[in-house]
Amino acid sequence: MSSHLSEQELIRRDKLKQLEELGIEAYPAPMFGVNCNSQQILSEYDDVAKNLQDVNIAGRVMSLTPKGKITFAKIQDEKGKIQLFMSIDNICPGEDKTLYEKVIKHILDIGDIVGVKGEVFITKTGETSIRVKHFQLLAKALRPLPVVKEKDGETFDAFTDPEQRFRQRYVDLVVNPQVRETFIKRTAMIKTIRDYLNDHGAMEVDTPVLQNIPGGAAAKPFITHHNALDVPFYLRIANELYLKRLIVGGFDFVYEFSRNFRNEGMDRTHNPEFTVLEFYVAYKDYFWMMDFTEKMVEQIAIALHGTTDVILGDKTINFKAPFKRVSIYDAILEYTGFDISAMDEEQLLDVCKKLHIETDKTMGKGKLVDEIFGAKCEGNFIQPTFIIDYPVELSPLTKKHRSKPGLVERFELMVNGKEIANAYTELNDPLDQRARFEEQAKLQERGDEEAMFIDHDFLRALEYGMPPTSGIGIGIDRLAMLMTNQASIQEVLFFPQMRPEAQD
Repeated sequence: MSSHLSEQELIRRDKLKQLEELGIEAYPAPMFGVNCNSQQILSEYDDVAKNLQDVNIAGRVMSLTPKGKITFAKIQDEKGKIQLFMSIDNICPGEDKTLYEKVIKHILDIGDIVGVKGEVFITKTGETSIRVKHFQLLAKALRPLPVVKEKDGETFDAFTDPEQRFRQRYVDLVVNPQVRETFIKRTAMIKTIRDYLNDHGAMEVDTPVLQNIPGGAAAKPFITHHNALDVPFYLRIANELYLKRLIVGGFDFVYEFSRNFRNEGMDRTHNPEFTVLEFYVAYKDYFWMMDFTEKMVEQIAIALHGTTDVILGDKTINFKAPFKRVSIYDAILEYTGFDISAMDEEQLLDVCKKLHIETDKTMGKGKLVDEIFGAKCEGNFIQPTFIIDYPVELSPLTKKHRSKPGLVERFELMVNGKEIANAYTELNDPLDQRARFEEQAKLQERGDEEAMFIDHDFLRALEYGMPPTSGIGIGIDRLAMLMTNQASIQEVLFFPQMRPEAQD
């Protein structure tokens, strides 16, 4: 093993042995009694009132400057950084100077985790610091951190390589504090959503991740095997059909933050494992859902930014409700010049050919419409826009439009050229739903790996009667990208999926 270690790693392991010889535990078991954090000290200390005199704080050493009988260090905790002032006389008031001379001056490294007790004061250079009276090593770091150097306002040796950052997110979070802010905002966003739904009478629920039929969306699933039952199971692609079962069972407003899995491509907006919020409301339709959704998204922007204007790259996205509403056929007409509203499959194939859009034999009418919109229209909708009234072939779980034959009551929310949410007036006619599933089965026979399975238990549930219902799925990761000014989904996932790391 030692042959694979760097010089720095070997030195740190030697220091570990030195600690053992000194009788000092490198990874002590007792809890260190932290009573404050760096932010509290920096914001609350009053040099006149001399408050916050006795503080206990712990964190990771981020800089270390020994100067004879005095050592300056900076430690970083969850809230930020603060300076330590460590002198041999304060830490070792008696004759035994081992802790300072051997541990702090020669064994302590950047990256080590320490706990200190002391009093707050302001140095001659005006920096709020802790005069350390008690020092304890809490964890010895055996690998050196990437040292991010700053000089004259410039940063050197920054830990910026995306592959390294995503593989070693733990290091990324330590040395790139701005990354932490992205995830803090993501958490605040989810809390805002949860509070908003709860305040409107919704109930949070849990539904199965392992499903014997992957339903609720058009997507290719991951397949696994249950040994005890000796049957195949699928990681869920959506939780829709289970939430609708709960509507059948008598709950009028249910929601779930669902971890979903789709065995498809990966890019800057797709990860095979992702989070979706789905909620379903009885006795409502897609018009109500548009009103509710735009107000909720507006509230999220205000909660995170204090305004409905959110900066995204070189754009400003305005989340002030109401949002624009455009039918999918009108969007295609505007951006391609083709009115496809009355076209059959052959005519749509011809349009795709003229627009240089690739097709294959598995694509039915609905998939062709979707390909045209995705290739030629989607990227044009930068400001929040509801794309509404989809063809029935593209929406097997959606209620037929009450006044427009051949269409369904569905919308997708587009922001910055990407779909953020997908919603319907839900199909609650069990006979119509069975016919739609059978059409999906025919697409499967043609080789469409994303076509839906027939879920006989869900059909049975509908036969007991589901009230008129509206439902929605919102991509939490994509919404987080918008709200935190990130161009890649990997930046809003703590641990995005990656190809296995090559081993030496």
